Amino acid sequence: MAEREPNAHQFTLDDALGVDTTEFMDLEDPNYAYMFGFLQADGHLKRGPGRKGSLSVEINARDIEILHRFQELTPYNSSIRERTRSTNFSESHHSATWTMCSLEARTKLNELGLPYGRKSKKITPPRVPFSRRDYLRGVIDADGSVGYTSKGLPFISLTTASTAIGAYLCFYSKKITGVERQIKRNARDGIYNILYWTEAAQALGEHLYYPGCLSLERKQSAANSLTAWVRPDDMRVAPDRRRWQESEDRVLLRLNNDSAAARELGRTEKSCYIRLWRLRSGRVPMPADNQ
Repeated sequence: MAEREPNAHQFTLDDALGVDTTEFMDLEDPNYAYMFGFLQADGHLKRGPGRKGSLSVEINARDIEILHRFQELTPYNSSIRERTRSTNFSESHHSATWTMCSLEARTKLNELGLPYGRKSKKITPPRVPFSRRDYLRGVIDADGSVGYTSKGLPFISLTTASTAIGAYLCFYSKKITGVERQIKRNARDGIYNILYWTEAAQALGEHLYYPGCLSLERKQSAANSLTAWVRPDDMRVAPDRRRWQESEDRVLLRLNNDSAAARELGRTEKSCYIRLWRLRSGRVPMPADNQ
């Protein structure tokens, strides 16, 4: 299908002349922290010849309002264009793209941790002070999902190729929800799929999507709806799995006795028996100083 003529909405500011840009991308500002997280996940920074280049974000046109908010937050010339085209998933995909070319702005974003070119595995949380929950909300709005499973259970998830981003979400969310997650790449495509559900999703959603925050309207509405869920009386609460630490493995190997290890470690004899068997049989790696 032939591409239709783009519909442009131009935002003009005299190329930042006379505009105070000192606060642009101050990541302690919740709006900029959110925006930076979104750009890291869904933006594309491209170099051109000489001083040329651009930052662009293309999203479904239904979410165009967030691009207008980015435009308002950016004291540099930028534009928003809409187009309809054929894709593998739709005969008439309607998208919106925000584009900004300022070298000064691109340099600032790059220094903060938005790489040029392919970036999915390279992005990391900022190394300067930043508003953490707003940053993570931006990442989830761009690359995550919020809502209910097919069985009616509330969930929040993130799909990312970045080990640093996945690990940081797990670290931060444990402090909010008390639930521990260990990241592991999907064997099929090497992507991390991190999921929080039931009460953990409710707690995380309430924390990240607070009233008045900058966010995608549909995900804000979905996060708000999570609070309505109530655990059915016949749905048991599964205890959070306690993972084995190297220090515990050392105790288990030293004692070499299920009952004694269970008493010292505060675990069941069955779990100590299975863990010791897995260590001895090579099913799990030995602790560093026992290899």
